Amino acid sequence: MPSSRVPHLTAKLQGFGTTIFAEMSALAVATGSVNLGQGFPDTDGPREVLDAAIAAINGGLNQYPPGPGMPVLRSAIADHQQRFYGLAYDPDTEVLVTAGATEALAGALLGLLDTGDEVVLFEPMYDSYQACISLAGAVPKPVTLRPPAYGFDPDELRAAITPKTRLLLINTPHNPTGKVLDHGELQLIADLAIEHDLIVLTDEVYEHLTFDGCEHISMATLPGMRGRVLSISSGGKTFNTTGWKIGWLCGPAALVAAARTAKQFLTFVNGGPFQPAIAVGLGLPDSYFADFAADLQAKRDRLLPGLHAAGFGVFPTSGTYFVTVDIRPLRSDGDGVAFCRELPGRCGVVAIPNEVFYANKHEGRHLVRFAFCKRFEVLDEAVTRLQTLA
Repeated sequence: MPSSRVPHLTAKLQGFGTTIFAEMSALAVATGSVNLGQGFPDTDGPREVLDAAIAAINGGLNQYPPGPGMPVLRSAIADHQQRFYGLAYDPDTEVLVTAGATEALAGALLGLLDTGDEVVLFEPMYDSYQACISLAGAVPKPVTLRPPAYGFDPDELRAAITPKTRLLLINTPHNPTGKVLDHGELQLIADLAIEHDLIVLTDEVYEHLTFDGCEHISMATLPGMRGRVLSISSGGKTFNTTGWKIGWLCGPAALVAAARTAKQFLTFVNGGPFQPAIAVGLGLPDSYFADFAADLQAKRDRLLPGLHAAGFGVFPTSGTYFVTVDIRPLRSDGDGVAFCRELPGRCGVVAIPNEVFYANKHEGRHLVRFAFCKRFEVLDEAVTRLQTLA
């Protein structure tokens, strides 16, 4: 938290200023840099999905959709959960469409948390988590994932749970580390949730973006968990449509209703013509999802050797858009924020300092995240530029 308060800003949001993503993206434009910071692709999604959105616009689906989301999309989400995970959800009561996964998270946290409740979650963490927990008047209790494997200490996780703990917030595949929690890790978390009667909120937006045969396991599939898990995902990452902001959550009707009660006072509804288009995407054949992951793995494999050659310490990544590096071989003081602010001027590349994803800032001070969800020629240009650092 800064020593001086921001005038007029509520105490709940003191310390949450302009996101680093906005700062770095603006710096990329100002300097003409290759932007490997913010995680968005630079190619469009599948033609079938784009054409479905155009058809919906031309067909007049341009007014408010139903509050819970269009039936065609809610049914497609339920079908997706059954198809990939064997999970049966009622599309009328157990599925809610949201303005991206970020609103799904906000709606769930605002709808489920009371002042003073505690949320146990892993750090580094997506930057909206702490802000939404704070807006709900609750308290984050981070447990640190540490490189190179980004595993967690089971005893540290157990110790973080107190009588005030209301829910566990789990992100897998994990942003920013690329960690994919395995069955044993998930089972340990599930056992603790059952033992302490906790709700589990899972952020699974990168569910189809895993590499090297690594499998994403949805927490709700574990024994005893279907009734206490709210699963969140979105179409933005899977179909290269991050600007559409079509997300959703699935879970028991009572938990979905709590999230819906808060969500209706946020955006109310959004993205009318994009909803049937994402429904088309969710029905694409298995080959689409396999080819999509393979393409992203190839992009990862294009960037990582260049990062090694530039002198970074590079950590493994099994999913998402991202790879984390240790900058200390190139900057002995390990100041990742300063490094990222200087990098565009030094070689014309933008990255994100991982410090912003930590409550305990010292844990991530020396770490930096690069995004590889870009065209091969863009990655090649970035590698060429980064070679000047070595």
